[in-house]
Amino acid sequence: MKKVIVVGGGWAGCAAAISARKAGAEVTVLERMDMLLGTGLVGGIMRNNGRYTAAEEIIAMGCGDLFEICDKSSRHINIEFPGHKHANLYDVGKTPGQVMRHLLKLGIKVVFNMRVSKIATDNGRILSVEDSRGNIYEGDVFVDATGTAGPIKNCTKYGNGCAMCILRCPSFGGRVSLTGLAGIEESMGGKADGSIGAMSGSCKLYKESLSEEIQKELKEKGVAVIPLPKDLIEDHLDAKACQQYALPQFRDNIILLDTGHAKLMTPYYNLETLRKIPGFEDARFEDPYAGGKGNSMRYFAMAPRDNYLKVEGAENLFCCGEKAGLLVGHTEAIVTGTLAGHNSVRYALGKELITIPEGLATGDAISYVKEEMSKPEGMTKKYTFSGSVYFERMKDLNLYSIDSAEIWKRVEEYGMKNIFARAIEK
Repeated sequence: MKKVIVVGGGWAGCAAAISARKAGAEVTVLERMDMLLGTGLVGGIMRNNGRYTAAEEIIAMGCGDLFEICDKSSRHINIEFPGHKHANLYDVGKTPGQVMRHLLKLGIKVVFNMRVSKIATDNGRILSVEDSRGNIYEGDVFVDATGTAGPIKNCTKYGNGCAMCILRCPSFGGRVSLTGLAGIEESMGGKADGSIGAMSGSCKLYKESLSEEIQKELKEKGVAVIPLPKDLIEDHLDAKACQQYALPQFRDNIILLDTGHAKLMTPYYNLETLRKIPGFEDARFEDPYAGGKGNSMRYFAMAPRDNYLKVEGAENLFCCGEKAGLLVGHTEAIVTGTLAGHNSVRYALGKELITIPEGLATGDAISYVKEEMSKPEGMTKKYTFSGSVYFERMKDLNLYSIDSAEIWKRVEEYGMKNIFARAIEK
């Protein structure tokens, strides 16, 4: 049985592990922290706008495990908030444990507190990775799901300093790039003003620190929209990685979503100012702890890759999630992880790699983002199924649908039904 080593246990890494396991490989996930899901630990939004289409495509292709877990663990289903329809809000407290149990049930090995420090290579081929304690993990093929956020030096240089976020670089060490360790040059995303990187798009507040009225509204509706007086408006929209939420409504209102905590849809908000708003007098940040100052900085280390998600310049390395480019979000990470994990096993077995057809939203997104990233102006944008540039493209190409039967039929017409559910024949 071929061995696949997935470095990084966020949404992308978990999806790659599941996909590779279903394809017939022995799979090990190496995670530098003590929990799975990475930024998904403070995420919470699924199926909004075009993400519904993408999720249904992957389910129809036979590897929708993570979407199905999120559907079942959702605190609120089919809600609307400014600019976004039919969203599910998964419980950030319960979902990570459910994902962990699912991986173990599939026979996937998960190793925590494992920060890669070096690799062994031979003629461009990775033979093994080694952690900071000297443990060595050999594999036939590797998947880089290490993300692009941090480490602290980038948050300090390009952001507002370490805001003590869920990535916990001080505790577990900053992100280490497998692609970088292989000596492959990575690219950095930027903003329209030419500055480097982008800031995580939301914070978490302790719900219990908010007024009973706000807590009640969140519990009943899943969303609370509180208009702001002009003198309390803080405009951080341009700093956001999640440009699908960079709408005027997110500047002029406090928008909260109930994901277990109260998800505050802005990268950061001055705590002293926040506490002047009725209902927020005792507000406290849950993530990042210094959410009144800043947030994690992202998009500093994207790998060059093809549409099979194989890293260019390495023989047996694939990538997914933010590592695969300027695709923003958990759904996007799961999509790329699924393809990368499947193709890693195909590669290990000497089989022809596959792409997702461009007639499907998931395939078109992977191809389109690669093309756009070859242009200077394309590197200043972010792409997501849920809004902004790519969602508009989805609609223009008639790829957006919330009709599950229609989506599944399209997947079947392209010959992709259950393709990720089957073991690859040797």
